[in-house]
Amino acid sequence: MNWLSGIENPGWIGLVEILILAVVFYYLLKLFRGTRGSAIFTGLIILFVGLIVLTSLSNLTTLSWLLQKLMGYLAIALIVIFHPEIRRALARLGRQGNFLGFKARRALADPITDAVLLMASRKIGALIAIERAVETRAIQDTGTPLDSEVSAELLASLFFPGTPLHDGGVIISEDRIAAAGCVFPLTQNDNLARNLGTRHRAAIGMTEESDTIVIVVSEETGVISIAYNGRLKRGFDGAHLRRILSTFLGRETAGFRRIARRAGSRRGQMSFIFGEGTGER
Repeated sequence: MNWLSGIENPGWIGLVEILILAVVFYYLLKLFRGTRGSAIFTGLIILFVGLIVLTSLSNLTTLSWLLQKLMGYLAIALIVIFHPEIRRALARLGRQGNFLGFKARRALADPITDAVLLMASRKIGALIAIERAVETRAIQDTGTPLDSEVSAELLASLFFPGTPLHDGGVIISEDRIAAAGCVFPLTQNDNLARNLGTRHRAAIGMTEESDTIVIVVSEETGVISIAYNGRLKRGFDGAHLRRILSTFLGRETAGFRRIARRAGSRRGQMSFIFGEGTGER
């Protein structure tokens, strides 16, 4: 136990620094978990730890000097490699203080739900994103601008097979249909179920790039799904979907997970506490 006597007491300032670093590393690992960057991040850690241990145990002066020089460029390399994850994290951090600025949009729940149920009953594929704090102007520019009132009839007609705009996504901004036929970014998450189709991957990708809520209707099964914060949950019925949208759009300060937890108490499988997304097209 003599080695314990050589450990210096860090003091309360040192403990605070250790706590801060632990929190930072925890959120970094949480941020990269389930993304393509997680494998790269793990590989970099293994590589550098292995090289440091190797140079410490042997007299490899040249390699040790090279590692010291490379450490100065490591920060720039991490920014370049992980820029999608960093951008997503900064966007999430920036919108944390904007919850109080949302307008109550409870009235949108009824026409959106009615349109989704109609399309689900007829197995018409649909992709509807509801904008929140983060603007989606760049995604809207990929489609056709509408600036139309939200109605069940208009939403259903936009996705009707054969119409020019049926194969893209619809974005609802404030209380208007801002654009239709939009191209949503596809998720780069390699850990999703293989049976997820393009529509569901686009829904997840959209919620990774912004704080939108995306409703998906499967064109094969008519199953209704909701994507939020990079996660996907499926199997919503009309009452459950209406309750979720009505509560969330009416009180957007409440937090999605807490609302979902209350709404899901009726059916255990629909607890809507987002874990690993399950998928179908």
